[in-house]
Amino acid sequence: MARRSAGILAYRWEGLRLEVLLGHPGGPFWSRRDQGAWSILKGEYEESEDPETAARREFTEESGWILATPLEPLGAIRQRGGKIVTAYAAQADFDPATLRSNVFEMEWPPGSKRTQLFPEIDRAGWFTLTEAGMKIVPGQAGFLDRLLAGLALTRNRGR
Repeated sequence: MARRSAGILAYRWEGLRLEVLLGHPGGPFWSRRDQGAWSILKGEYEESEDPETAARREFTEESGWILATPLEPLGAIRQRGGKIVTAYAAQADFDPATLRSNVFEMEWPPGSKRTQLFPEIDRAGWFTLTEAGMKIVPGQAGFLDRLLAGLALTRNRGR
């Protein structure tokens, strides 16, 4: 059975410029990676759980922010490793300086028999779609395209 994750791609408008919120994974394996390392704020859930409920929970756990706005489905993407990621879009505006992520524990350095705590997300940032396309994990880049297509469709309906 494939692992499943659900998350939220928050977006905002800065004038006419669209920006999306991405998080950088915490921990020593990601500390020196930037391009292709950032992600939507997401986490795993059980198959019996509602993906939208899981997406809201994981967004809050990874950021400390509560998102009360409606979510727009962006569908699911199977990443190269087999994990299925279901994403939703939401217009929101958070200050990345207020990020308060959950932590996880792991043995570090390997073989030391010492455990350390690391944040799930060590930083977050707002990026234009061009910037986000370079930063995001390649397996999630399709969500950027889906967001843009959905916003264009919404705008065209409004005319």
